Amino acid sequence: MHDLSAEEQQLYDMVCEFADTVVAPQSYEADRTHTLSMDVVGQMGELGLFGLPFPEEYGGQGGDYVALCLAIEALARVDQSIAITLEAAVGLGAMPIFRHGTEEQKSEYLPDLVAGRALAGFGLTESEAGSDAGATRTTAVLDGDEWVVNGSKQFITNSGTPITRFVTVTAVTGDEPRPDGSTSKELSTIIVPNGTPGYTIGPGYDKSGWRASDTHPLTFENVRVPAANLLGQRGRGFANFLRTLDEGRVAIAALATGVAQGCLDEALNYARSRNVFGVPIASHQYIAFTIAQMQARVHTARLAWRDAARRLDAGLPFKKEAAMAKLVSSDAAMANSRDATQIFGGMGFMNESLVARHYRDSKILEIGEGTNEVQLMVIARELGIG
Repeated sequence: MHDLSAEEQQLYDMVCEFADTVVAPQSYEADRTHTLSMDVVGQMGELGLFGLPFPEEYGGQGGDYVALCLAIEALARVDQSIAITLEAAVGLGAMPIFRHGTEEQKSEYLPDLVAGRALAGFGLTESEAGSDAGATRTTAVLDGDEWVVNGSKQFITNSGTPITRFVTVTAVTGDEPRPDGSTSKELSTIIVPNGTPGYTIGPGYDKSGWRASDTHPLTFENVRVPAANLLGQRGRGFANFLRTLDEGRVAIAALATGVAQGCLDEALNYARSRNVFGVPIASHQYIAFTIAQMQARVHTARLAWRDAARRLDAGLPFKKEAAMAKLVSSDAAMANSRDATQIFGGMGFMNESLVARHYRDSKILEIGEGTNEVQLMVIARELGIG
């Protein structure tokens, strides 16, 4: 059983109310204009959403990963762009600092990040390095007391907002010897503050979905940052970002569950109110069975992410559970958005309709944080096969 405590239910209900009254009314216009509302981001900060899983000593709420995922699920029901803004801000921006940073780095960056006064990005993906992060070409060379960074990144969330403070980039910092005498790339993570000379944030992408989410390509041309900007141990960048991705898959699963729930809610309300030949379409068995299947998907996805999140919070192994949750929930989001759009008919093809936006937005859930094919690979490896 994964029942919520009274405090957890209160949190979920509070964020649902915020989502319905503040986020939802601006979602269509934000999507149409490809604009992330900094007013909404600011209100999320005031509610403490960015600080949910962090200790009070850094200004956080002293909660856990379940609390964060509950907030993400509640937001995703009505707006995936806002939900991914929170997920990336915490999971990719602040959490690496909290997990791997020095006390000086934590003291410098975390207070503003957990309060929502600042955002940060995580620069992993490159044109030739997505699922194969070992193909990273961006380099960082130590020159005296400075790192010199050269390379490029793409699809980086929260990298170009008015309050973005830095991006943490994965870079090749040398070679590591292998037992067979060959070498492999030594990957490390480096903090690059916005405004550093040579660091360029490209124009935002014209995306099919998540159009109100801030996403940019980045380039680094002889970018110099202090040696102290190394995040975590040198050469541990690969291991550190794997942990980041594992945690992120749990959060993406919660986001996808919220999408599946939002589509279910919309379809159920529409089917009850839409009359054809004098009766609500919900009275037709095909529609009723379709909605019943949507409910089953939501239930399964929710159990999956909560199980993975509870294991994460308990300090138990959760890699396999995170992969399964991401796989199941993203499939649920895609299937429910498709079914909801079909139930809405022509209105489901209009961007003013939430189900239309969910239909466009949901495809990335099968791609980001490791494609669903990668999730199958992870699950198989955890089973000792593949």
